[in-house]
Amino acid sequence: MSILSIQNLSKTYQSGSRKLTVLGNVTFDIQAGETISIVGPSGSGKTTLLGLCAGLDSGSSGSVILNGQALEKLNEDQRAAVRNKDVGFIFQNFQLLPTLTALENVMVPLELKKRKDAKGKALELLEKVGLKDRATHYPTQLSGGEQQRVSIARAFANEPKILFADEPTGNLDTETGEMIEKLIFDLNKEQGTTLVLVTHDLDLAGKTQRIIHIKGGKIQEDDHA
Repeated sequence: MSILSIQNLSKTYQSGSRKLTVLGNVTFDIQAGETISIVGPSGSGKTTLLGLCAGLDSGSSGSVILNGQALEKLNEDQRAAVRNKDVGFIFQNFQLLPTLTALENVMVPLELKKRKDAKGKALELLEKVGLKDRATHYPTQLSGGEQQRVSIARAFANEPKILFADEPTGNLDTETGEMIEKLIFDLNKEQGTTLVLVTHDLDLAGKTQRIIHIKGGKIQEDDHA
Protein backbone atom coordinates (compact mmCIF):
# COMPACT_ATOMS: atom_id res chain seq x y z
CA MET A 1 0.00 0.00 0.00
CA SER A 2 1.35 3.47 -0.92
CA ILE A 3 1.88 5.78 2.02
CA LEU A 4 3.10 8.52 -0.33
CA SER A 5 2.09 9.02 -3.95
CA ILE A 6 3.62 11.85 -5.98
CA GLN A 7 1.92 12.56 -9.31
CA ASN A 8 3.33 15.01 -11.91
CA LEU A 9 4.63 17.29 -9.16
CA SER A 10 6.22 20.57 -10.27
CA LYS A 11 7.51 23.61 -8.43
CA THR A 12 8.30 26.90 -10.14
CA TYR A 13 9.36 30.27 -8.74
CA GLN A 14 9.14 33.69 -10.35
CA SER A 15 12.60 35.25 -10.51
CA GLY A 16 12.13 38.75 -11.92
CA SER A 17 10.67 38.23 -15.37
CA ARG A 18 11.87 34.61 -15.52
CA LYS A 19 10.18 31.46 -14.31
CA LEU A 20 12.57 29.15 -12.49
CA THR A 21 11.55 25.47 -12.51
CA VAL A 22 13.00 23.69 -9.46
CA LEU A 23 11.01 20.45 -9.97
CA GLY A 24 9.44 19.27 -13.20
CA ASN A 25 6.70 16.62 -13.43
CA VAL A 26 8.08 14.26 -10.77
CA THR A 27 6.12 11.01 -10.26
CA PHE A 28 6.80 8.11 -7.86
CA ASP A 29 5.16 6.02 -5.12
CA ILE A 30 6.51 4.92 -1.75
CA GLN A 31 5.10 1.87 0.02
CA ALA A 32 4.46 1.76 3.77
CA GLY A 33 7.59 0.59 5.64
CA GLU A 34 9.98 1.25 2.72
CA THR A 35 13.35 2.98 3.19
CA ILE A 36 14.20 5.38 0.34
CA SER A 37 17.02 7.80 -0.32
CA ILE A 38 16.87 10.75 -2.70
CA VAL A 39 20.30 11.67 -4.08
CA GLY A 40 21.59 14.24 -6.53
CA PRO A 41 23.95 17.21 -6.88
CA SER A 42 23.46 20.48 -4.99
CA GLY A 43 20.64 22.50 -6.50
CA SER A 44 18.98 19.44 -8.05
CA GLY A 45 15.70 19.95 -6.17
CA LYS A 46 16.14 17.27 -3.46
CA THR A 47 15.31 19.44 -0.44
CA THR A 48 12.45 21.16 -2.31
CA LEU A 49 11.01 17.72 -3.13
CA LEU A 50 11.33 16.57 0.49
CA GLY A 51 9.53 19.70 1.78
CA LEU A 52 6.68 19.19 -0.72
CA CYS A 53 6.35 15.50 0.22
CA ALA A 54 6.11 16.44 3.91
CA GLY A 55 3.55 19.20 3.31
CA LEU A 56 5.95 21.94 4.46
CA ASP A 57 5.38 23.70 1.12
CA SER A 58 2.91 23.47 -1.78
CA GLY A 59 3.69 22.47 -5.36
CA SER A 60 2.86 24.67 -8.37
CA SER A 61 1.05 21.75 -10.02
CA GLY A 62 0.57 18.03 -9.54
CA SER A 63 -0.45 16.02 -6.49
CA VAL A 64 1.03 14.82 -3.19
CA ILE A 65 -1.09 12.11 -1.54
CA LEU A 66 0.21 11.42 1.97
CA ASN A 67 -1.43 8.54 3.83
CA GLY A 68 -4.57 8.92 1.70
CA GLN A 69 -4.78 12.74 1.98
CA ALA A 70 -4.28 14.92 -1.12
CA LEU A 71 -2.24 17.75 0.44
CA GLU A 72 -2.98 20.25 -2.35
CA LYS A 73 -6.67 20.11 -1.37
CA LEU A 74 -5.95 21.10 2.24
CA ASN A 75 -5.42 24.53 3.78
CA GLU A 76 -2.35 25.26 5.91
CA ASP A 77 -4.07 24.31 9.22
CA GLN A 78 -5.26 21.01 7.76
CA ARG A 79 -1.78 20.26 6.37
CA ALA A 80 -0.29 21.03 9.80
CA ALA A 81 -2.74 18.54 11.37
CA VAL A 82 -1.64 15.83 8.88
CA ARG A 83 2.03 16.57 9.64
CA ASN A 84 1.43 16.39 13.39
CA LYS A 85 -0.44 13.10 13.05
CA ASP A 86 1.62 11.23 10.44
CA VAL A 87 4.98 12.92 9.79
CA GLY A 88 8.37 13.16 11.49
CA PHE A 89 11.10 15.46 10.11
CA ILE A 90 14.84 15.56 10.86
CA PHE A 91 16.60 18.72 9.67
CA GLN A 92 20.30 19.04 8.83
CA ASN A 93 20.58 22.09 11.14
CA PHE A 94 18.57 20.39 13.94
CA GLN A 95 15.88 23.14 14.32
CA LEU A 96 15.68 22.77 18.10
CA LEU A 97 13.94 25.52 20.06
CA PRO A 98 16.79 27.32 21.89
CA THR A 99 14.70 28.38 24.90
CA LEU A 100 13.62 24.80 25.66
CA THR A 101 15.65 22.02 27.27
CA ALA A 102 16.34 18.75 25.42
CA LEU A 103 13.42 17.16 27.30
CA GLU A 104 11.05 20.04 26.51
CA ASN A 105 12.02 19.96 22.81
CA VAL A 106 11.11 16.26 22.60
CA MET A 107 7.87 16.90 24.50
CA VAL A 108 6.60 19.50 21.97
CA PRO A 109 4.94 17.08 19.48
CA LEU A 110 3.55 15.00 22.36
CA GLU A 111 2.02 18.06 24.01
CA LEU A 112 0.49 19.11 20.67
CA LYS A 113 -1.28 15.75 20.75
CA LYS A 114 -2.29 16.42 24.36
CA ARG A 115 -0.54 13.25 25.54
CA LYS A 116 -0.81 12.99 29.33
CA ASP A 117 2.36 10.87 29.42
CA ALA A 118 4.38 13.44 27.37
CA LYS A 119 7.20 13.78 29.92
CA GLY A 120 7.61 10.04 30.52
CA LYS A 121 7.54 9.25 26.79
CA ALA A 122 10.06 12.03 26.04
CA LEU A 123 12.43 10.73 28.74
CA GLU A 124 12.10 7.21 27.31
CA LEU A 125 13.07 8.50 23.85
CA LEU A 126 16.01 10.48 25.21
CA GLU A 127 17.19 7.30 26.94
CA LYS A 128 16.96 5.43 23.60
CA VAL A 129 19.22 8.01 21.94
CA GLY A 130 21.61 7.93 24.92
CA LEU A 131 20.81 11.40 26.29
CA LYS A 132 18.67 10.87 29.37
CA ASP A 133 21.40 12.47 31.52
CA ARG A 134 21.33 15.58 29.28
CA ALA A 135 17.54 16.08 29.53
CA THR A 136 17.79 19.42 31.38
CA HIS A 137 20.44 20.89 29.05
CA TYR A 138 19.62 23.58 26.49
CA PRO A 139 20.66 23.20 22.81
CA THR A 140 23.63 25.61 23.24
CA GLN A 141 24.97 23.27 25.96
CA LEU A 142 24.92 20.26 23.60
CA SER A 143 27.34 19.21 20.86
CA GLY A 144 26.14 18.97 17.22
CA GLY A 145 25.79 15.20 17.52
CA GLU A 146 23.81 15.52 20.75
CA GLN A 147 21.51 18.13 19.19
CA GLN A 148 20.87 15.81 16.23
CA ARG A 149 20.05 12.96 18.64
CA VAL A 150 17.52 15.21 20.42
CA SER A 151 15.98 16.10 17.04
CA ILE A 152 15.71 12.37 16.20
CA ALA A 153 13.99 11.67 19.53
CA ARG A 154 11.59 14.55 18.77
CA ALA A 155 10.94 13.27 15.23
CA PHE A 156 10.01 9.81 16.53
CA ALA A 157 8.01 11.15 19.52
CA ASN A 158 4.63 11.05 17.79
CA GLU A 159 5.39 7.62 16.24
CA PRO A 160 5.15 8.98 12.68
CA LYS A 161 3.99 6.80 9.83
CA ILE A 162 6.62 8.44 7.61
CA LEU A 163 9.90 10.09 8.56
CA PHE A 164 11.66 12.61 6.31
CA ALA A 165 15.34 13.34 6.98
CA ASP A 166 17.19 16.13 5.17
CA GLU A 167 20.96 15.43 5.19
CA PRO A 168 20.70 14.06 8.77
CA THR A 169 24.48 13.45 9.00
CA GLY A 170 25.58 16.43 6.87
CA ASN A 171 26.85 18.59 9.75
CA LEU A 172 28.44 15.77 11.77
CA ASP A 173 31.84 14.09 11.92
CA THR A 174 32.13 10.55 10.54
CA GLU A 175 31.90 8.71 13.88
CA THR A 176 28.90 10.72 15.10
CA GLY A 177 27.28 10.42 11.66
CA GLU A 178 27.52 6.62 11.79
CA MET A 179 25.88 6.60 15.24
CA ILE A 180 23.06 8.85 13.95
CA GLU A 181 22.52 6.56 10.92
CA LYS A 182 22.25 3.51 13.20
CA LEU A 183 19.76 5.32 15.45
CA ILE A 184 17.53 6.31 12.53
CA PHE A 185 17.46 2.79 11.06
CA ASP A 186 16.99 1.12 14.49
CA LEU A 187 14.03 3.35 15.38
CA ASN A 188 12.68 2.91 11.85
CA LYS A 189 12.65 -0.89 12.29
CA GLU A 190 11.29 -0.71 15.84
CA GLN A 191 8.33 1.52 14.89
CA GLY A 192 7.83 0.26 11.30
CA THR A 193 8.18 3.84 10.05
CA THR A 194 8.58 4.60 6.35
CA LEU A 195 11.90 6.41 5.91
CA VAL A 196 12.74 8.99 3.20
CA LEU A 197 16.28 10.42 3.30
CA VAL A 198 17.84 13.21 1.27
CA THR A 199 21.61 12.73 1.29
CA HIS A 200 24.87 13.44 -0.55
CA ASP A 201 26.36 10.38 1.19
CA LEU A 202 26.21 7.44 -1.21
CA ASP A 203 27.23 5.00 1.56
CA LEU A 204 24.18 6.09 3.57
CA ALA A 205 21.98 5.95 0.45
CA GLY A 206 23.18 2.39 -0.18
CA LYS A 207 21.69 1.29 3.17
CA THR A 208 18.15 2.08 1.98
CA GLN A 209 16.03 -0.31 -0.09
CA ARG A 210 15.69 2.15 -2.96
CA ILE A 211 17.57 5.14 -4.37
CA ILE A 212 15.88 7.89 -6.40
CA HIS A 213 18.40 9.92 -8.42
CA ILE A 214 17.34 13.48 -9.17
CA LYS A 215 19.07 16.02 -11.40
CA GLY A 216 17.83 19.37 -12.68
CA GLY A 217 14.50 18.84 -10.93
CA LYS A 218 13.76 15.57 -12.72
CA ILE A 219 14.10 11.92 -11.72
CA GLN A 220 16.95 10.28 -13.65
CA GLU A 221 16.83 6.79 -12.11
CA ASP A 222 14.79 4.88 -9.53
CA ASP A 223 16.90 1.96 -8.27
CA HIS A 224 15.50 -0.85 -6.14
CA ALA A 225 17.89 -2.84 -3.95
